[in-house]
Amino acid sequence: MLTLSPLELEAIGLSLKVASLAVLFCLPLGLATAWVLARCDFVGKSLINGIVHLPLVVPPVVIGYLLLVTFGRKGLVGNWLWETFEISIAFTWKGAAIAAGVMAFPLMVRAIRQSIEAVDRGLEEAARTLGAPIWWVFVTITLPLILPGILTGVILAFARSLGEFGATITFVSNIPGETRTLPLALYNLTQVPDGEAGAMRLVVIAILLALIALVASEALSRRVARRLGR
Repeated sequence: MLTLSPLELEAIGLSLKVASLAVLFCLPLGLATAWVLARCDFVGKSLINGIVHLPLVVPPVVIGYLLLVTFGRKGLVGNWLWETFEISIAFTWKGAAIAAGVMAFPLMVRAIRQSIEAVDRGLEEAARTLGAPIWWVFVTITLPLILPGILTGVILAFARSLGEFGATITFVSNIPGETRTLPLALYNLTQVPDGEAGAMRLVVIAILLALIALVASEALSRRVARRLGR
């Protein structure tokens, strides 16, 4: 019961690789998006905010299908990538990372945005009145204050990426050794005879990973509150 099969270990290892790449893919864009939503006012801000959070409310299969028609061999971006660089994203582990990253993106943006909004704008304005450029104010004042929030967003995005299923199976299918992550391996084990033991092992591992991420996220959130005097 406690011994993992090679296929199960392969699925877990692939999930960790996919989730790590998804977080790296999300972080720069997530940080920039969170700052814009927290600090800028412009026409269409509500629409942009809605689009950013869309993966949270639509079925994951919808996101997976949109990724497929965009990055597939015949898609607008996918066709250009293949004809120009002979790069194929659909049905590869890189595509699984993109699917996981897209689904996790709103959680990261939300956590970072809340941290930015909690920073006293007076500190930033005081630095700007002294002649500091906006990027220097962000690096020296805002970024250190929101670091715990960034870590919270990274952990939540990593946990969400580990559990991504619907968009992944729609965009990159369920290919052993290539795109079969932990959730897909669990699904596959429920469809075969005598797969209950393996499925239960993966369920336990998935729950443990999720609990670790949630506990760590809560601890970091409390640290943010203490650091900002709340």
